Amino acid sequence: MAEASVLAAPGTHVADKSNKAVLAAAIGNLLEWYDFGVYAYLAGLIATKFFPNSDPTASLLAAFAAYGVGFLARPLGGIVIGRLGDTKGRKTALVLTIFLMAVGLGLLPSYEAIGVWAPILLVALRIVQGLAAGGEWGTSTAFMVEWAPQNRRGLFGSFQQVSTAGGSLLGSAVAAIMTSSLSQAAMLDWGWRVPFLLGVLLLFVGVYLRQNVDETPTYEASRQAAVDQPVVAGLPLGALAFGFTIFWTIAYYTLLAWMPSFTQRFAGLTPSQALWSNTIGLIAMVIAVPVWGALSDRVGRKPLLMASAISIGLLSYPQFSLMTNGTGLALVLPLQILFGILLALYSGAGPAAISEIFPTHLRSTWMSSGYALAVAIFGGFAPFVATWLIQVTGSPVSPTYLYLLPSAVISLAVIWRQKETAGTKLS
Repeated sequence: MAEASVLAAPGTHVADKSNKAVLAAAIGNLLEWYDFGVYAYLAGLIATKFFPNSDPTASLLAAFAAYGVGFLARPLGGIVIGRLGDTKGRKTALVLTIFLMAVGLGLLPSYEAIGVWAPILLVALRIVQGLAAGGEWGTSTAFMVEWAPQNRRGLFGSFQQVSTAGGSLLGSAVAAIMTSSLSQAAMLDWGWRVPFLLGVLLLFVGVYLRQNVDETPTYEASRQAAVDQPVVAGLPLGALAFGFTIFWTIAYYTLLAWMPSFTQRFAGLTPSQALWSNTIGLIAMVIAVPVWGALSDRVGRKPLLMASAISIGLLSYPQFSLMTNGTGLALVLPLQILFGILLALYSGAGPAAISEIFPTHLRSTWMSSGYALAVAIFGGFAPFVATWLIQVTGSPVSPTYLYLLPSAVISLAVIWRQKETAGTKLS
């Protein structure tokens, strides 16, 4: 993770601590989203290994349902671990989440080996990881933003999404390399396990970094307030975070996690082409996110957030329609790059913007809870809902106008009513 060097000039004690804090928070996000990304990109193989069915669509729906179940646990993780982050410290919560995320799918026996226990264990594992993820996002975002200089919170916070997208990117790249290097039979036999097992290596790095980083000065100054003031006071702000996140999470999981399945079924791409196209789109997003994050420190959060929601909401239908014409990789690739850059507008400004909604003593609890609830309801099941909408309507582009566009309208209404917070002091 080379981003630390671009955040604050080294040589000062505070700058070095800030850079180390960003790196420590980012590595956990990278691990979390690597694992979730690999699952989504290898959903077809996982469906065969854990949910065998004569109907491929039914198996895929079952695999995506198991993917979504982990997201249902996120709100509980957001409440419990988020509250831990407000009362005991961001660092304590972050160490806990990275241990919980270490449970490995790569070691699970398949349906062929242990029958119905295979999908049961798979779902149980997703629930444990969902609890960890529910507390991880909000706490790590608060950690990054609170360590940031006042006029650079957009840039610092953007690396939360760089690590999130970077994890998905790493998962997509590893899955693409594996599917390109091994035969379909080898991937189905043992190759699908390798990407999950590689993720364990990130655990050791993450634990070391998180145990050797300081608590944020902003949190230390407000530690007693988190104990003295009632937590329910943050509920209205948590509702704002919920509405803010609806478009963000649907767009992310539809345009990135679900896209390889869509491009294989309807755009004429091979499994390898679909994964490589998705990987390149993610690279474009990772590059663009800190650029837009830094820009939000100069022009404000709201212009970038609104531009993302409007452009994706309006362009997704015609762009998905073009992809279904069967023109292949030559058309799909530039469209995925465009989607990545447009989504980066929201992901660049979003972490700082959502953090600035809350006072410090309530930030971890209610940002984690509001964000995690929206992801659980709308994001985690986005691949399932998109697949189901296509099956029900018979239209491969139906998710764009029945799911993406309405979500953009809802989040736009929330953003429109919010005050601009760039450059203001954290409360």
